[in-house]
Amino acid sequence: MFLAFQLSDIITVPFGWLLGLLYNLTSNYGVAMILFALLVQAIMTPINAKSKKNMMKMSRVQPRIQDIQARYTDPQKQNEMLQKLYQEEGISMGGGCLWSLIPLFILIPLFTVIREPITYILGESAEVTQQIIAVVKELAPDLFNSGRNSGGYYDQVFAASAISQYAEQIKAAVPEISQRTLEGINFNFFGINLGAIPQFNVFSSIWVWDWAHIGAFLIPCLSAGSQVLSMWINQKSNDSVVTNEKGIQDKETAKNSQSAQSTKMMMWMMPLMSLWIGFTVSAGLSLYWFIGGVFRMITDPIMTNHYRKIYDAEDAVRLQKALEQERLEAEKERIRAERRAANPDGITTNTSKKKLNKQLRDQEAAAKAAAAKEYAAKKGIVVDEEVDESCMSGIPNRPYCKGRNYDPNRYNSN
Repeated sequence: MFLAFQLSDIITVPFGWLLGLLYNLTSNYGVAMILFALLVQAIMTPINAKSKKNMMKMSRVQPRIQDIQARYTDPQKQNEMLQKLYQEEGISMGGGCLWSLIPLFILIPLFTVIREPITYILGESAEVTQQIIAVVKELAPDLFNSGRNSGGYYDQVFAASAISQYAEQIKAAVPEISQRTLEGINFNFFGINLGAIPQFNVFSSIWVWDWAHIGAFLIPCLSAGSQVLSMWINQKSNDSVVTNEKGIQDKETAKNSQSAQSTKMMMWMMPLMSLWIGFTVSAGLSLYWFIGGVFRMITDPIMTNHYRKIYDAEDAVRLQKALEQERLEAEKERIRAERRAANPDGITTNTSKKKLNKQLRDQEAAAKAAAAKEYAAKKGIVVDEEVDESCMSGIPNRPYCKGRNYDPNRYNSN
């Protein structure tokens, strides 16, 4: 237990100190929570940018992923080709999901800080905190009898809001308490108690139609709405970079891809989860969530434009290569078409240089022999036709038609 407590303090103590510092500077819990949310989101911007970049890369190669899945039915080969694609594109599998979970890791300790403001924001020890709660419970027991405070889960919130009202009694019970703690915490923000848990049942007998209840009811709804709008903008920006192997935007793949379907599901699951959480915890946490959603709605298009310029330049190079390849293929097809038109029967001639030279020499020799024969005929000279003795078959054009070892005298009696 001690180890777990120390590990949780690594995050909760700095959060409590920062929230307390902002509260002292503004004297307004709501403004302090808004500034705290903006600071956390600003610190998280590099992480969000890394997640955004990885998600855009993943969306960008969806057409090629679908092509690999259709081409390779063997799971092992398919996985091998996908890993190769991810490595070429610099995609970190699981990286985008891991970075997107970090805000949840921040939300859990922040909930602890909001639920225990005397310990973390006012900086009092556990012993002093229990003494303060005991004094306030004795003086105002009805304050802690809310049906939503089972097990004293929000005792510190209720006690912190009443410290200033019972400052003298608390000072008498705890002489060493600081003046800062005696001022307590004012959870009022434009008439809304950010320390209270919003009520979702407007038909309940304890529901009162005043701004305090209506405003507290609206904060979780606005938080869920900001989540929906933020994720919708994020999906649209990711779909805008989905391109095929030629670098041309592929809207159909972006619409029907597996990642798009999972994003649509998450676009409704996460807001519904935030809505449910918003009606089970203090309104201050929903305010933090709402400001974070608004911040992401502003920064997401900026990141998208930045990375889109990079990817558009890469797509332009890919498109230029694809067009050049298409031009070369078209030129080759044009040449093939011209050859087919010039030789519709498909008769091919031997184009070997060695054989062409031999044919040329034979033609020259035949021309010379014909000229000599014509000259001899004019002179009245009878020329006997010579037989090529070097050819065993007796047929010069087919010297080996009777085999390499042909011997006409093999079976001669002599």
